[in-house]
Amino acid sequence: MTLEYAPHGLIGVFTPQANTTVEPEMQVLLPPGFAAINARLTSPKDTIEDRLIDYYDTLEDSLTQFANAPIEAVAVGCTGASYLVGREREAELVDRWSRAAGVPAITTGLAVVHALNALGAKKIGFVSCYPPALTEASNGYWASHGFEIGEIAGSFNEDSDFHPIYSLRAGNASEALAELRGFEHDAIVMLGTGMPTLQPIADVAGDGGPPVLSCMLCLAWRCVQQIIGREPSADTVLSWSGGDGWSQRLAARRV
Repeated sequence: MTLEYAPHGLIGVFTPQANTTVEPEMQVLLPPGFAAINARLTSPKDTIEDRLIDYYDTLEDSLTQFANAPIEAVAVGCTGASYLVGREREAELVDRWSRAAGVPAITTGLAVVHALNALGAKKIGFVSCYPPALTEASNGYWASHGFEIGEIAGSFNEDSDFHPIYSLRAGNASEALAELRGFEHDAIVMLGTGMPTLQPIADVAGDGGPPVLSCMLCLAWRCVQQIIGREPSADTVLSWSGGDGWSQRLAARRV
């Protein structure tokens, strides 16, 4: 079946309830011929950590939001939950969601893992938008996948009256990214799906430093590769991290 606005593939995206970044960044990142429809992950829990776990616990039921839309992949735009449930539990859940949806489910955490492995990257620098406890959980997750934790630069807006992560601006992310540029890393990952990352990545593309990835960039990349039946490769990761295609779409959206 060919869709008017998604002749190459339609992606069902899950976005955390107050996240204001996933949908616009996915729209910018997806190449022509691909499109995404969105569902919200919701939870009444009081703390960030409890909400994140609840998102994963209830995600299978949330698949009904897509009804019979002809999606070809499920993109889970929430990275923090993967840290908290851990590598083994995440793998079990992804398998369960994929069987329930009838199409591959891809978490941002695993999308980043696939991108780093495609690059052959081992020592990773991180820009973290998380509070300290979640950053620590993040370190454990990446280490469980065999990566060496390099330098970590923080960008966390604890004074926001909206949300400490979703209130961040691209400038905050750029400042944190600049702190890592003098260190030896195989790659740099900008963590979280709530922090705007595309302009900072576009700004450093081609500057001779290690490739800079973000959770949303890797998620969009992995979904597209999955739909077209292409295995992860260093060439495609570097093309995406270099801004090929999407940087022009981002510039066109600037006001």
